[in-house]
Amino acid sequence: MNILLFGPNGSGKGTQGAILQKQFNIQHIETGVIFRDNISKGTELGSKAKQHIDRGELVPDHITIPMILSRLKQPDCAKGWLLDGFPRNVNQAKQLDNALNKENLQLDYVIEIVLDRQTSKNRIMGRRLCLNDNNHPNNIFIEAIKPIQKDGNMACRVCGGELKTRSDDQDEVAIDKRHAIYYDQESGTLAAVNYFKEKVKNTGAGFKIIELDGRLGVKEVSQELLNNISI
Repeated sequence: MNILLFGPNGSGKGTQGAILQKQFNIQHIETGVIFRDNISKGTELGSKAKQHIDRGELVPDHITIPMILSRLKQPDCAKGWLLDGFPRNVNQAKQLDNALNKENLQLDYVIEIVLDRQTSKNRIMGRRLCLNDNNHPNNIFIEAIKPIQKDGNMACRVCGGELKTRSDDQDEVAIDKRHAIYYDQESGTLAAVNYFKEKVKNTGAGFKIIELDGRLGVKEVSQELLNNISI
């Protein structure tokens, strides 16, 4: 089972990806990990990528896509893969689609977690980390995991411990920059999603589009997701 997973920061994409990986025993592939692996091993593509990274540039698609294809053809991907974080724009979507077809790598599902921009931003900025245990979820904008009040301050809903914020979660400029790329329907990530939707609509391509309501809770989203996947 081969999957492309889309969703803005704050949509729970990482959580749902982990559920899919565990449920179907497939590899969760992230481009950042691929870059680091190729660079550490000193591959030809890794060396070329490092030159761009060292200059603070984005790695060009003609380097990134061959890296991704090489990873998807590894033996541990034989049972399937889930590609997360790529493509980020419509040109990458077209190039990846063509490359997968040339390599006879069948795409089975394109999954989109749909969440409006403001809610997504609120979820990022609303995250609170428990100093006792980072696995205790707290978010001031999500009722089900809202922190409790203790001695006039917010406290962890699980253990009552002290909470803190991550600096990057409060960086509105950085959040807006990432979301500007994702929500761009002309050339950005949503344009990439729409490319695959149009392909299914116009050509009857052999993969299925799954749209999920990201406003729902984690359990509800994962249940809807699993209900729409057949093996």
